[in-house]
Amino acid sequence: MSIIFGPVNSRRFGLSLGIDLSPKEKSCNFDCLYCELEPSKPTDKISNPPKVDEVIAQLQQALQKFQDVEVITITANGEPTLYPYLDELVDALHTVKKDKKLLILSNSSLIYKKEVQKALKKIDIVKLSLDCASPRCFKRVDRPLKTIEISKIIEGIKKFRKEFKGLLVIEILVVKGINDKEEEFTKLAQVLQEIKPNRIDLGTIDRPPAYKVEPVSYERLFELSQTLHNLPVNIVSRDNTTQKKLDLSKPEILQLLAHRPLSKEDIATLFSPTTCSIFHQLLQKGEIEKKQVGKVSFFTLPSSKRH
Repeated sequence: MSIIFGPVNSRRFGLSLGIDLSPKEKSCNFDCLYCELEPSKPTDKISNPPKVDEVIAQLQQALQKFQDVEVITITANGEPTLYPYLDELVDALHTVKKDKKLLILSNSSLIYKKEVQKALKKIDIVKLSLDCASPRCFKRVDRPLKTIEISKIIEGIKKFRKEFKGLLVIEILVVKGINDKEEEFTKLAQVLQEIKPNRIDLGTIDRPPAYKVEPVSYERLFELSQTLHNLPVNIVSRDNTTQKKLDLSKPEILQLLAHRPLSKEDIATLFSPTTCSIFHQLLQKGEIEKKQVGKVSFFTLPSSKRH
């Protein structure tokens, strides 16, 4: 039974070794429309979970072979917070990880539980999914167990954010015709302004999904990102070809940055060569600041010039 996989090179998190806490079968309390795994009935447990010492033994072997990895990623063939020994595992990982960062990829479903928050607080980078803010949208996109409510998830993330000292990343995955509406993003924006994550990864379907749903374009992702004012949004899309590069003046660039920070990838995708030249001049003059959030570079206005 292979618990450890990789290394995988991620642009967002670096070179990573993965830990699959449900290696035998999919174990998830969601059945998301966009999931790259096969459709399955949601469950609230992992059957035959690996023991902590099995995980650590396999990880130590992998770390000897792949010494240059930067991140150890806790994930699952489903949802890792369903793993019954999560807190014990996190403690054990800290004894062997050395200089590696710990990352967990969670669907947020159990973030309101004290025992889950206790374990996640000890992790360096926590990535939580939040595809919708309204109950109807949440049920349509994420197809959770009936006992899971989006209101409890949102309140759980807010509480966790206040106590968590590490890097919090919120991931939004957009499905065409469902959660790509302005009204849904307005609701999401209100929630995210309260949470204030370190980074928001905004993406769409880029692998064959479990159900017959479609992605949105990069252009649509960028339009939706404009509703997330003054939040560090990283657009994650393999379709980053725009029909026409933007020719912007200095005031237009500054106005765009006044609404939200732009990632390095945004600039390469959106701006014409002339606009890039003006942008770099502004950066050299100190009218624009560069900030690093994990592996992603953001450009924003100095705090004294923001709204």
